[in-house]
Amino acid sequence: MRKFIVHVDMDAFFAAIEQRDNPQYRNRPVIVGAAPEGGRGRGVVSACSYEARNFGISSAMPISIAYRKCPQAVFLPVDIEKYSRVSSEIHSLFYDFTPEIEPISIDEAFLDITGSYRIFGAPLRVCRLLKSRIKEEIGLTASVGLAPIKMAAKIASDLEKPDGLVEVTEKNLLDFLWPLGIEKIWGLGKKSKIVLNKMGIKTIGELAGTNFKKIEEVFGRNGRHFWQLANGIDERLVETDGEVKSISNELTFAQDTRGQEKIKSALIGLCEKVSGRLRQEGLKGKTITLKIRLEGFHTYTRSKTLSKTTNFVDTIYRIIKELFGNFDLKGRKVRLVGVKVSNFLTGELKESFFSDAGDEKKERIHQAVDKIKRRFGDIAIHRAGGMDSGF
Repeated sequence: MRKFIVHVDMDAFFAAIEQRDNPQYRNRPVIVGAAPEGGRGRGVVSACSYEARNFGISSAMPISIAYRKCPQAVFLPVDIEKYSRVSSEIHSLFYDFTPEIEPISIDEAFLDITGSYRIFGAPLRVCRLLKSRIKEEIGLTASVGLAPIKMAAKIASDLEKPDGLVEVTEKNLLDFLWPLGIEKIWGLGKKSKIVLNKMGIKTIGELAGTNFKKIEEVFGRNGRHFWQLANGIDERLVETDGEVKSISNELTFAQDTRGQEKIKSALIGLCEKVSGRLRQEGLKGKTITLKIRLEGFHTYTRSKTLSKTTNFVDTIYRIIKELFGNFDLKGRKVRLVGVKVSNFLTGELKESFFSDAGDEKKERIHQAVDKIKRRFGDIAIHRAGGMDSGF
């Protein structure tokens, strides 16, 4: 069956909401993120208006640089509760067009309208109605891509921002994809782009025309995947289960630090938060990831996959401590640390027929600690130093 996949991407979402709610900010550069502190701010830009982008500002840019580029901008803190409410309103509107919805982030989603577009006339008409209702009912603009595969729909939504609408048909799919740079391939990162460029491959068409075995030799299984995408083969479906893929927390230090005690304390706190959120969601994970951002914004991740899932803070911290201990800072200071757990099995499922009495006891202890924290706050109970000896 021919597929009709829609990708909806809200335009400058956080900043656009602030401009909508505050008329005095309209047509002005608006930057949402960390406090600039006169150019001394430590965080990053979460979102910015198109007026701010004219000054060369972009999301994830250090807020200090954004301030230097445009000190006259309106700088606002992130109001995630408000943005989440608006996101929920938009996603509720999607259900008027199809039940097949896959949220990607707070401001974008895939919709499969293959089985529902006839109610409205035609696939492109669905997209126009969708954009119109978002503008009229929510007061914001969205850019929309329509295509027979997910990757092409995502690329299309980005081509005519803001307030864009681009249709890619099954007939012109390859004509649409092949002139584009390989960096447009969803999931192909900067390092892979550099490798492909060194092989003389700069466009999606050039990748499509290369023997896939040659690509596979360099990238392994990912190579075949990239080659298939370049040839318009994308069998990924719109996934509607809303399944959580990972749970993470990060901390940016007020000042870059080499202090082992400060880093250790931060990592323990992050592990406790992630552990608590996992149990709250009824999840256990096998893959534990450490994120480190050093001075100069150089960012690294290190992961380890266990043979058994866990949501226990001591297990998570033991792996994080090991990963950090094996990471060579080379004398550099640490700006940010993060902890993530993924590769989930729901907490209710047993991994074997044999019950582990020790784990069940630990589970009861962790649940008791969670209950105390929910009632009295996070500072009511915390780990003693014994867990982190030898850090």
